Amino acid sequence: MAAFNKVNIFVQDLASGVHILTVANGHILKVFLTNTAPSATTELKAALTDLTTGNGYTTGGNQATIQGSVQVSGTYKLTLADPPTFTATGGSIGPFRYVVLYNSSTTSKTNPLIGWWDYGSSLTLTAGESFAVDFDQTAGVLVIT
Repeated sequence: MAAFNKVNIFVQDLASGVHILTVANGHILKVFLTNTAPSATTELKAALTDLTTGNGYTTGGNQATIQGSVQVSGTYKLTLADPPTFTATGGSIGPFRYVVLYNSSTTSKTNPLIGWWDYGSSLTLTAGESFAVDFDQTAGVLVIT
């Protein structure tokens, strides 16, 4: 998988209680596909263009369930279960280059971003092709020290 890029405001949002990243009572995190380049200063999902619902893709993306949220000796690690695979049916999905992680359930901000992965070039799934977002279960999605 491509390298994770953290959105700058995520750290402040975490400290301000915008994100609750616990297994039992955590917010709903999702990943969506876009061909609009995020940056470290992009704060909300609305600043990016999500793909349109159709051909096996649903606008807003797929849920990424919090699998682990632990702190050991001052180091916090978040692990997520792999979200369902995106599979093109009846037509194509894309193009997209970026997979973006955001919080879809916070009440203090509308869909704040956490980070994204850049796949280096635009991808288009044709009918029958699939794209799996594969989160690293050992290293975690993000680590805060």
